[in-house]
Amino acid sequence: MSQAAAQTTLKVSHYLPPVHGLHTDFIEPWTEQVTKCTNGEVQFEIYPGGTQLGNVAKQQEQVLAGVVDIALGLQGIPRGRFPRTSLIELPFMTRDAGAASETLWEMYPEYLAPEYRGLKVLALFAHNGGLIHTADKKVETMEDMQGLRLRTPSPAVSQMLTALGATPQGLPPGEVYENIQKHVIDGTVFPWDPVKSFGLNEVLHYHLDAGAYTVPFFFVMNQRKYDSLPENVQACIDEASGASLEAKFGDWWDKWDAAGREEAVASGDVITHLTDAERERWREALQPTIDHYIQETADHGVDNAREIYERMRELLAEKQQDASS
Repeated sequence: MSQAAAQTTLKVSHYLPPVHGLHTDFIEPWTEQVTKCTNGEVQFEIYPGGTQLGNVAKQQEQVLAGVVDIALGLQGIPRGRFPRTSLIELPFMTRDAGAASETLWEMYPEYLAPEYRGLKVLALFAHNGGLIHTADKKVETMEDMQGLRLRTPSPAVSQMLTALGATPQGLPPGEVYENIQKHVIDGTVFPWDPVKSFGLNEVLHYHLDAGAYTVPFFFVMNQRKYDSLPENVQACIDEASGASLEAKFGDWWDKWDAAGREEAVASGDVITHLTDAERERWREALQPTIDHYIQETADHGVDNAREIYERMRELLAEKQQDASS
Protein backbone atom coordinates (compact mmCIF):
# COMPACT_ATOMS: atom_id res chain seq x y z
CA MET A 1 0.00 0.00 0.00
CA SER A 2 1.45 3.37 -0.98
CA GLN A 3 2.04 6.17 1.49
CA ALA A 4 -0.33 8.41 -0.51
CA ALA A 5 -3.12 5.84 -0.35
CA ALA A 6 -2.68 5.48 3.40
CA GLN A 7 -3.41 9.17 3.87
CA THR A 8 -6.97 9.26 2.48
CA THR A 9 -8.98 10.86 5.28
CA LEU A 10 -12.72 11.42 5.03
CA LYS A 11 -14.56 13.91 7.24
CA VAL A 12 -17.86 12.79 8.76
CA SER A 13 -20.21 15.18 10.58
CA HIS A 14 -23.44 14.89 12.53
CA TYR A 15 -25.35 17.01 15.03
CA LEU A 16 -25.75 14.66 17.99
CA PRO A 17 -23.72 14.42 21.20
CA PRO A 18 -20.93 11.82 21.04
CA VAL A 19 -22.69 9.77 23.76
CA HIS A 20 -25.72 9.23 21.49
CA GLY A 21 -26.29 5.77 20.03
CA LEU A 22 -26.16 7.15 16.50
CA HIS A 23 -22.53 8.06 17.24
CA THR A 24 -21.45 5.08 19.35
CA ASP A 25 -23.42 2.26 17.71
CA PHE A 26 -23.64 3.54 14.14
CA ILE A 27 -21.14 6.19 13.00
CA GLU A 28 -18.03 4.98 14.84
CA PRO A 29 -18.47 1.28 13.95
CA TRP A 30 -19.35 2.21 10.36
CA THR A 31 -16.13 4.17 9.93
CA GLU A 32 -14.15 1.35 11.58
CA GLN A 33 -15.72 -1.18 9.22
CA VAL A 34 -14.72 0.84 6.15
CA THR A 35 -11.19 1.44 7.47
CA LYS A 36 -10.74 -2.28 8.13
CA CYS A 37 -12.19 -3.24 4.75
CA THR A 38 -9.73 -0.90 2.99
CA ASN A 39 -6.80 -2.25 5.06
CA GLY A 40 -6.30 1.20 6.54
CA GLU A 41 -6.26 3.00 3.20
CA VAL A 42 -9.16 5.20 4.38
CA GLN A 43 -9.27 6.91 7.77
CA PHE A 44 -12.03 9.11 9.19
CA GLU A 45 -12.35 12.27 11.26
CA ILE A 46 -15.74 12.50 13.02
CA TYR A 47 -17.25 15.87 13.94
CA PRO A 48 -20.27 15.41 16.26
CA GLY A 49 -22.69 17.97 17.66
CA GLY A 50 -20.91 20.72 19.56
CA THR A 51 -18.00 20.90 17.10
CA GLN A 52 -17.57 23.51 14.38
CA LEU A 53 -19.11 21.14 11.82
CA GLY A 54 -21.89 19.80 14.06
CA ASN A 55 -24.68 22.30 13.28
CA VAL A 56 -27.90 20.40 12.54
CA ALA A 57 -29.01 22.95 9.94
CA LYS A 58 -25.83 22.67 7.87
CA GLN A 59 -25.32 18.93 7.38
CA GLN A 60 -26.65 18.72 3.82
CA GLU A 61 -24.98 21.91 2.57
CA GLN A 62 -21.62 20.91 4.10
CA VAL A 63 -21.64 17.66 2.12
CA LEU A 64 -22.74 19.33 -1.12
CA ALA A 65 -20.02 21.96 -0.73
CA GLY A 66 -17.37 19.37 0.12
CA VAL A 67 -16.68 20.93 3.54
CA VAL A 68 -17.26 17.41 4.88
CA ASP A 69 -17.36 14.22 2.84
CA ILE A 70 -20.16 12.41 4.71
CA ALA A 71 -22.93 13.63 7.01
CA LEU A 72 -25.86 12.43 9.05
CA GLY A 73 -28.70 14.94 9.26
CA LEU A 74 -32.38 15.51 9.89
CA GLN A 75 -34.51 15.88 6.76
CA GLY A 76 -36.72 18.53 8.39
CA ILE A 77 -33.94 21.00 9.27
CA PRO A 78 -33.75 23.31 7.36
CA ARG A 79 -37.32 22.92 6.23
CA GLY A 80 -38.54 22.13 2.76
CA ARG A 81 -35.47 20.46 1.23
CA PHE A 82 -36.82 16.90 1.13
CA PRO A 83 -40.56 17.17 0.43
CA ARG A 84 -40.91 13.63 -0.96
CA THR A 85 -39.08 11.93 1.89
CA SER A 86 -40.90 14.07 4.45
CA LEU A 87 -44.27 12.59 3.54
CA ILE A 88 -43.41 9.78 5.96
CA GLU A 89 -43.75 12.37 8.77
CA LEU A 90 -47.52 12.60 8.32
CA PRO A 91 -49.59 11.47 11.33
CA PHE A 92 -50.00 7.79 12.16
CA MET A 93 -47.92 6.48 9.27
CA THR A 94 -45.84 4.16 11.45
CA ARG A 95 -44.56 3.48 14.97
CA ASP A 96 -41.79 1.15 13.79
CA ALA A 97 -38.28 2.44 13.01
CA GLY A 98 -37.31 -0.75 11.19
CA ALA A 99 -40.34 -0.69 8.88
CA ALA A 100 -39.95 3.05 8.27
CA SER A 101 -36.24 2.79 7.46
CA GLU A 102 -36.67 -0.14 5.07
CA THR A 103 -39.61 1.62 3.39
CA LEU A 104 -37.58 4.77 2.75
CA TRP A 105 -34.69 2.77 1.32
CA GLU A 106 -36.98 0.73 -0.94
CA MET A 107 -38.68 3.88 -2.20
CA TYR A 108 -35.49 5.85 -2.76
CA PRO A 109 -34.59 4.83 -6.34
CA GLU A 110 -38.02 5.28 -7.89
CA TYR A 111 -39.65 7.98 -5.79
CA LEU A 112 -37.18 9.93 -3.64
CA ALA A 113 -33.97 10.20 -5.67
CA PRO A 114 -34.65 13.69 -7.21
CA GLU A 115 -34.08 15.41 -3.85
CA TYR A 116 -30.60 13.92 -3.38
CA ARG A 117 -28.81 15.29 -6.45
CA GLY A 118 -25.09 15.63 -5.86
CA LEU A 119 -25.27 13.13 -3.00
CA LYS A 120 -24.38 9.47 -2.73
CA VAL A 121 -27.12 8.18 -0.42
CA LEU A 122 -25.68 5.67 2.05
CA ALA A 123 -28.84 5.24 4.15
CA LEU A 124 -32.25 6.75 4.82
CA PHE A 125 -33.89 5.93 8.13
CA ALA A 126 -36.49 7.04 10.67
CA HIS A 127 -37.13 6.69 14.39
CA ASN A 128 -39.81 4.81 16.30
CA GLY A 129 -43.17 6.49 16.88
CA GLY A 130 -42.72 9.78 18.71
CA LEU A 131 -44.18 10.79 22.05
CA ILE A 132 -45.50 14.06 23.42
CA HIS A 133 -43.39 15.02 26.44
CA THR A 134 -44.42 17.83 28.79
CA ALA A 135 -42.95 19.46 31.85
CA ASP A 136 -45.97 20.27 34.00
CA LYS A 137 -49.15 18.98 32.36
CA LYS A 138 -50.37 15.44 31.79
CA VAL A 139 -51.75 14.97 28.26
CA GLU A 140 -54.28 12.22 27.57
CA THR A 141 -56.78 13.79 25.15
CA MET A 142 -56.96 16.29 22.33
CA GLU A 143 -58.41 18.82 24.77
CA ASP A 144 -55.26 18.56 26.89
CA MET A 145 -53.21 19.72 23.89
CA GLN A 146 -54.93 23.12 23.72
CA GLY A 147 -52.43 25.96 23.92
CA LEU A 148 -49.38 23.84 24.70
CA ARG A 149 -46.17 25.27 23.23
CA LEU A 150 -44.37 22.23 21.88
CA ARG A 151 -41.06 21.96 20.05
CA THR A 152 -41.53 20.57 16.54
CA PRO A 153 -38.98 18.95 14.21
CA SER A 154 -40.64 19.61 10.85
CA PRO A 155 -43.49 21.24 8.89
CA ALA A 156 -45.57 18.04 8.81
CA VAL A 157 -45.38 17.63 12.58
CA SER A 158 -46.07 21.36 13.03
CA GLN A 159 -49.30 21.02 11.08
CA MET A 160 -50.27 17.99 13.15
CA LEU A 161 -49.69 19.86 16.42
CA THR A 162 -51.62 22.89 15.20
CA ALA A 163 -54.58 20.72 14.20
CA LEU A 164 -54.57 19.18 17.69
CA GLY A 165 -54.69 22.62 19.32
CA ALA A 166 -51.03 23.06 20.29
CA THR A 167 -48.64 25.82 19.24
CA PRO A 168 -45.57 24.39 17.46
CA GLN A 169 -42.16 25.95 18.10
CA GLY A 170 -39.27 25.17 15.75
CA LEU A 171 -36.06 24.48 17.67
CA PRO A 172 -32.93 22.38 17.14
CA PRO A 173 -32.86 19.40 19.54
CA GLY A 174 -29.96 20.83 21.51
CA GLU A 175 -31.95 23.95 22.49
CA VAL A 176 -34.97 22.13 23.94
CA TYR A 177 -33.63 21.74 27.51
CA GLU A 178 -32.94 25.43 28.03
CA ASN A 179 -36.27 26.52 26.53
CA ILE A 180 -38.25 24.13 28.74
CA GLN A 181 -36.25 25.19 31.79
CA LYS A 182 -37.03 28.85 31.05
CA HIS A 183 -40.73 28.05 30.38
CA VAL A 184 -40.44 29.33 26.81
CA ILE A 185 -42.00 26.02 25.73
CA ASP A 186 -44.14 23.53 27.63
CA GLY A 187 -42.69 20.40 26.10
CA THR A 188 -41.55 18.64 22.96
CA VAL A 189 -42.23 15.79 20.58
CA PHE A 190 -39.45 13.21 20.46
CA PRO A 191 -39.00 9.46 20.57
CA TRP A 192 -37.59 8.24 23.87
CA ASP A 193 -33.91 8.21 22.99
CA PRO A 194 -33.17 11.98 22.69
CA VAL A 195 -34.98 12.52 25.98
CA LYS A 196 -32.07 10.68 27.56
CA SER A 197 -29.24 11.84 25.29
CA PHE A 198 -30.15 15.53 25.73
CA GLY A 199 -30.76 15.17 29.47
CA LEU A 200 -34.45 16.08 29.16
CA ASN A 201 -35.72 13.73 31.84
CA GLU A 202 -34.48 16.40 34.26
CA VAL A 203 -37.11 18.89 33.00
CA LEU A 204 -39.87 16.66 31.56
CA HIS A 205 -42.23 14.76 33.85
CA TYR A 206 -45.19 13.64 31.69
CA HIS A 207 -44.99 11.47 28.59
CA LEU A 208 -47.86 10.56 26.26
CA ASP A 209 -46.96 7.52 24.17
CA ALA A 210 -48.96 8.62 21.15
CA GLY A 211 -46.88 7.00 18.40
CA ALA A 212 -48.34 9.69 16.19
CA TYR A 213 -45.39 10.52 13.94
CA THR A 214 -41.87 9.69 12.86
CA VAL A 215 -39.03 11.79 11.48
CA PRO A 216 -36.60 10.76 8.71
CA PHE A 217 -32.81 11.14 8.67
CA PHE A 218 -30.20 10.99 5.91
CA PHE A 219 -26.70 9.53 5.83
CA VAL A 220 -25.09 10.85 2.65
CA MET A 221 -21.75 11.36 0.93
CA ASN A 222 -20.56 13.93 -1.56
CA GLN A 223 -21.04 12.20 -4.92
CA ARG A 224 -17.94 13.76 -6.50
CA LYS A 225 -15.81 12.59 -3.59
CA TYR A 226 -17.23 9.08 -3.82
CA ASP A 227 -16.60 8.99 -7.59
CA SER A 228 -12.97 10.08 -7.05
CA LEU A 229 -12.16 7.16 -4.76
CA PRO A 230 -10.55 3.90 -5.97
CA GLU A 231 -12.95 1.08 -6.82
CA ASN A 232 -11.90 -0.98 -3.81
CA VAL A 233 -12.76 1.90 -1.46
CA GLN A 234 -16.12 2.46 -3.17
CA ALA A 235 -16.85 -1.25 -2.74
CA CYS A 236 -16.05 -1.07 0.98
CA ILE A 237 -18.33 1.95 1.45
CA ASP A 238 -21.11 0.20 -0.47
CA GLU A 239 -20.70 -2.97 1.57
CA ALA A 240 -21.08 -1.05 4.85
CA SER A 241 -24.10 0.93 3.59
CA GLY A 242 -27.43 0.40 1.87
CA ALA A 243 -29.59 -2.63 2.65
CA SER A 244 -27.16 -4.20 5.13
CA LEU A 245 -27.10 -0.96 7.13
CA GLU A 246 -30.85 -0.37 6.87
CA ALA A 247 -31.53 -3.71 8.54
CA LYS A 248 -29.87 -2.50 11.76
CA PHE A 249 -31.89 0.63 12.49
CA GLY A 250 -34.97 -1.07 13.96
CA ASP A 251 -33.02 -2.89 16.69
CA TRP A 252 -30.85 0.17 17.32
CA TRP A 253 -33.82 2.48 17.89
CA ASP A 254 -35.49 -0.08 20.16
CA LYS A 255 -32.32 -0.20 22.27
CA TRP A 256 -31.90 3.60 22.41
CA ASP A 257 -35.56 4.21 23.19
CA ALA A 258 -35.55 1.61 25.96
CA ALA A 259 -32.78 3.50 27.75
CA GLY A 260 -34.71 6.77 27.61
CA ARG A 261 -37.91 5.18 28.87
CA GLU A 262 -36.14 3.34 31.68
CA GLU A 263 -34.63 6.62 32.87
CA ALA A 264 -38.09 8.27 32.91
CA VAL A 265 -39.55 5.36 34.88
CA ALA A 266 -36.68 5.54 37.36
CA SER A 267 -37.37 9.26 37.77
CA GLY A 268 -40.98 8.53 38.71
CA ASP A 269 -42.37 10.27 35.63
CA VAL A 270 -45.98 9.73 34.51
CA ILE A 271 -46.28 7.74 31.27
CA THR A 272 -49.69 7.50 29.61
CA HIS A 273 -50.99 5.99 26.36
CA LEU A 274 -53.67 7.10 23.93
CA THR A 275 -56.76 4.96 24.31
CA ASP A 276 -58.03 3.31 21.13
CA ALA A 277 -61.04 5.64 21.13
CA GLU A 278 -58.88 8.74 21.56
CA ARG A 279 -56.47 7.59 18.87
CA GLU A 280 -59.40 7.30 16.46
CA ARG A 281 -60.50 10.85 17.41
CA TRP A 282 -57.01 12.11 16.58
CA ARG A 283 -57.00 10.27 13.26
CA GLU A 284 -60.31 11.81 12.23
CA ALA A 285 -59.28 15.27 13.36
CA LEU A 286 -56.00 15.04 11.46
CA GLN A 287 -57.29 13.73 8.12
CA PRO A 288 -57.89 17.24 6.69
CA THR A 289 -54.35 18.20 7.75
CA ILE A 290 -52.94 15.13 5.98
CA ASP A 291 -54.85 15.90 2.79
CA HIS A 292 -53.79 19.56 2.93
CA TYR A 293 -50.12 18.68 3.41
CA ILE A 294 -50.15 16.26 0.47
CA GLN A 295 -51.81 18.87 -1.75
CA GLU A 296 -49.36 21.52 -0.58
CA THR A 297 -46.46 19.21 -1.46
CA ALA A 298 -47.96 18.66 -4.92
CA ASP A 299 -48.43 22.40 -5.38
CA HIS A 300 -44.74 22.92 -4.65
CA GLY A 301 -43.68 20.72 -7.54
CA VAL A 302 -44.03 17.12 -6.35
CA ASP A 303 -46.72 16.15 -8.84
CA ASN A 304 -46.97 12.57 -7.57
CA ALA A 305 -47.13 13.45 -3.86
CA ARG A 306 -50.34 11.44 -3.34
CA GLU A 307 -48.83 8.43 -5.10
CA ILE A 308 -45.71 8.61 -2.91
CA TYR A 309 -47.84 8.86 0.24
CA GLU A 310 -50.02 5.89 -0.72
CA ARG A 311 -46.99 3.77 -1.68
CA MET A 312 -45.37 4.59 1.67
CA ARG A 313 -48.52 3.49 3.51
CA GLU A 314 -48.66 0.29 1.50
CA LEU A 315 -45.04 -0.66 2.14
CA LEU A 316 -45.22 0.29 5.82
CA ALA A 317 -48.29 -1.90 6.29
CA GLU A 318 -46.54 -4.83 4.59
CA LYS A 319 -43.35 -4.49 6.61
CA GLN A 320 -45.15 -4.01 9.92
CA GLN A 321 -47.24 -7.07 9.17
CA ASP A 322 -44.09 -9.08 8.41
CA ALA A 323 -42.50 -7.89 11.65
CA SER A 324 -45.47 -8.95 13.74
CA SER A 325 -46.03 -12.34 12.09
